[in-house]
Amino acid sequence: MTTRRNFIKIAGLTGAAVMANPVDAFSNPIKQEKMDSEIQNKWLDGSRLVVSVSMQFEAGGQPENAESPFPQNMQKGYKDLPGETWYQYGYKEGIPRMLDNWDKHGIKVTSHMVGSAVLQNPALAKEIVQRGHEAAAHGMNWSSQYAMSYEEEKKFIKAGADAVKSVTGFTPVGYNANWLRRGENTIKILQEIGFMYHIDDLSRDEPFIIQANKKDFVVVPYTIRCNDIVLIEGKNFSSDQFFNQVKAEFDQLYAESEFKRRQMSISFHDRIGGTPQMVKTTSDLLDYMKKHSGVTFKRKDEIAKMTLQDKSSIRE
Repeated sequence: MTTRRNFIKIAGLTGAAVMANPVDAFSNPIKQEKMDSEIQNKWLDGSRLVVSVSMQFEAGGQPENAESPFPQNMQKGYKDLPGETWYQYGYKEGIPRMLDNWDKHGIKVTSHMVGSAVLQNPALAKEIVQRGHEAAAHGMNWSSQYAMSYEEEKKFIKAGADAVKSVTGFTPVGYNANWLRRGENTIKILQEIGFMYHIDDLSRDEPFIIQANKKDFVVVPYTIRCNDIVLIEGKNFSSDQFFNQVKAEFDQLYAESEFKRRQMSISFHDRIGGTPQMVKTTSDLLDYMKKHSGVTFKRKDEIAKMTLQDKSSIRE
């Protein structure tokens, strides 16, 4: 696999060969096949590796006594008050700190917003969009939509998206179900009400196109490997371990991206990824990634649009 610069050089030499001998220039089908393969393996904008960052805006929309670092042994009828403060950290400190970090590094991210969380903290939701980030839908609350009827789920998805739009002015085109657990009707519903992509899929390291209601619909794969949710109990990973895991993933995907189109996903949650040590770790990771040529950072709506425009995108 050649670099983009060498590919341009090869293309130029091929053009010269055509002028000198138009028959010989295309007499070798193997050479032409190799060049076609190189074109297909590139991102449409010439990127080598695209990094997609998610910032989950969920705090404030969680159910009572939701999972937290504290023992799950609350007696019925009582509120887990310290657990609630753990979630409050997400919108009081976490997201504001992450927003400053994205600005510092000049990258834009996708924020998957729970509708009820947005309604509770509208100023913060507006700020996310005002600072250039994508607002994607993440349901109205943390309900299990896979267990809903068709009409119930459609109403649930639309309510969450409408909440995001009414507060931020941004129309969501991307969707993430709670714990990725979509139902049999989810993708069909998303296409019907105007969504362009969803992320509830772990099957590839590049985006691809599927059919929903006989129309193109994009899958922008998510991650549970490079995801701070492993820290949810505050004891699984240290920030150093997180750094090493994400770096190893980046190094491997960057090596593969010489030969094939690659996307790397990283996900941060408001009350976890927004802690001081995690933001410092994230900053160090971004510094490392940005030193590699051909690496770009894109919002998921940008990735989805590019995937639809690219005739070489994988179709399933």
